[in-house]
This record gives sequence, structure tokens and C-alpha cells, in this order.
Amino acid sequence: MPNIIHIETSTSVCSAALSSDGVVQCHFESFDGPSHASLLGAYVKELMTFARDKSIRVDAVAVSSGPGSYTGLRIGVSEAKGLCFGLGVPLIAVPTLELLACTTLFKNYFEEDVLYCPMIDARRMEVYAAVYDNALNLVAPVEARVIDENSFTDLLATRRVVFSGNGAAKCKEVIKHENAIFVDGIVPLATDMLALAERAFREKRFEDVAYFEPFYLKEFVATTPKHKVL
Repeated sequence: MPNIIHIETSTSVCSAALSSDGVVQCHFESFDGPSHASLLGAYVKELMTFARDKSIRVDAVAVSSGPGSYTGLRIGVSEAKGLCFGLGVPLIAVPTLELLACTTLFKNYFEEDVLYCPMIDARRMEVYAAVYDNALNLVAPVEARVIDENSFTDLLATRRVVFSGNGAAKCKEVIKHENAIFVDGIVPLATDMLALAERAFREKRFEDVAYFEPFYLKEFVATTPKHKVL
């Protein structure tokens, strides 16, 4: 089993973990808001200290690759790249929506024919979403969607769909179909990246460390302050 450092910064939650022999050995996480720039470096330093103390040689670094927070993704990928360059190990990209779907599937029991729709909040009534089956095959591609009462009606007409993630919470009052299931409390965490990261390592699905970029899905748009300061 590979020894992997996992980094997840795609939402307001910041987390990092070290796995070895198929088990999370050490992890850190904060749910107190977007303070990734100040927290992530400290988390990684603690993980490296733990690895040295336990004589664990890091084999790869896995990072949640988006979509999600533009700033959060940049911070996470920059830290992951620095580690890969410094340690001379490969980089693994874990798609954030697939991570959410995997977490929802593992932490809940549903019949085999349900679909999983993880959602990341993209402000107002827009979300980043995709749809997966029980084997994590894509049924509907990753895209930005504006949610209304007609969203996903084609799928909901024939299948039960499990919605999760911080984008799903605001859709509860809009998507009222009887086949819609909403699961609360599912957030992308480094501790849940293990299965997807190890599978990528076994299949040697590594990224080009020099040129890899997060999957932003949409371009960053800077806002203009309401009150100008001279």
C-alpha cells in the first residue's frame, strides 16, 4: 500500500491527512471558514514530522482538484506541487465531486440503482454538480447548473437521486420530487480521499507536476468593492 499525503481545500473546510498501509495515520482539519493560507502549511509540516518520526516514506501527494473555491483550489494545488517537487514523488488529482459521491456512498446505505449527485455551492442558486452511479461512473457530466424546480426531472422520473454536499442544502426547498433524497453533513475531507487516491496510484494515473492546474470549471471573476477607498 502506498503512503500518501492528501490535501483538500476546495470549500471553506481545510484538511490534510497522511495514509499508510491503507489507513489514515494522521490528519488535521478546520471547519471554521476559509483560512487555508494560514492553516495548510502548518498541517503539512505536522504531517511531515509525523512521517519522519514513524519512518514513513511518502510515495505520492493527492490533492482535491476541483471544481470548488478558486482561491482554495489554488492554495491546495500549490502546496501539493511544492511537496511533490521537494520529495520527488508523483502528484495525484482527485476530482472533488467524485470524492463527495464516494463519501456519500460509503457513509450511507441505499439500494443499488440509486444515482448520486454531489453539489458544491457556486453562490446564489448555482451549483457545481455531476451525477454518478453506484460504481462511480459518470451519468451526467460535471457542470455549473442554476437550480430550479425542474432540475434533474429527467433522472428523477425514473430513479432515486441522492443529493449531497454544501450545494445540496440550498436546493432542498426547490427540488421537491419524491425520488429526491438529501443527505446532510457531507463535506470533502482529506481523510476520505484514500480510496480514490490509492486507486489512481495503482493505475499510475499521475499528473504533470509542472503544468497541472485545478479544474475551476468557471473563470475567476473579481468583484468591485461597493465603497471605494481613496
